[in-house]
Amino acid sequence: MEFMSTAWWSALLAIILIDLVLAGDNAIVIALAARSLPAHLQRKAILWGTVGAITVRSVMTIGVVWLLQIPGLMLVGGLGLLWIAYKLLADKSGDEHSGPVASTFWGAMKTIVIADALMGIDNVLGVAGAAHGAFDLVVIGLLISVPIVVFGSTMVLKLVERFPIIIHLGAAVLAFTAAKMVVGEPLLDAVFDPPELIHTAARWATYAIAVAGVLGAGWWATRQNKLQDTGHAA
Repeated sequence: MEFMSTAWWSALLAIILIDLVLAGDNAIVIALAARSLPAHLQRKAILWGTVGAITVRSVMTIGVVWLLQIPGLMLVGGLGLLWIAYKLLADKSGDEHSGPVASTFWGAMKTIVIADALMGIDNVLGVAGAAHGAFDLVVIGLLISVPIVVFGSTMVLKLVERFPIIIHLGAAVLAFTAAKMVVGEPLLDAVFDPPELIHTAARWATYAIAVAGVLGAGWWATRQNKLQDTGHAA
């Protein structure tokens, strides 16, 4: 992907939106991880935890970019990202932000690093898929995501609460990115690569089905959750 080209900027915008949407839950849990520490130790734990988080997430992202070059894994990664996009809309658990609590500096730092590694898988997969192997975009994605995750929990939460449409836009971007990963799978080149009209239609149909399917399934799951809550309240 050519640096600063239209495709490059488009991928960067997708990465920023993915970071904003997916970083919210991660940031909240990490912020809660050190809440039992004194104020001066909280800042220290978050600072050094950030260093560890950057290192772990860098290795994870580069590893995912490398793994996605193996035939078959673009398809698996795309399907996994579709599931993440759906869960982003469907998950409405009320106690999902209870979070781990640490009582010592080293315990808090360890919790922050481990939480970022475990909960950042969706973010890493989304950024790697949107970057399409462009390591400059991978690096920029890391530089954007880590501050949001570690320092931006309040900002992200307020932004999403004020503009809920961001969640749906983010899910749509993830679904489209997932579809691009599936279309870009080398094992499926015979289906999507030839320039004939039928193969072009297959590509666009995959994009449309992925986005519409995720948004539709997310809407249905949310509706069912509301009906269940109404039934329990009655």
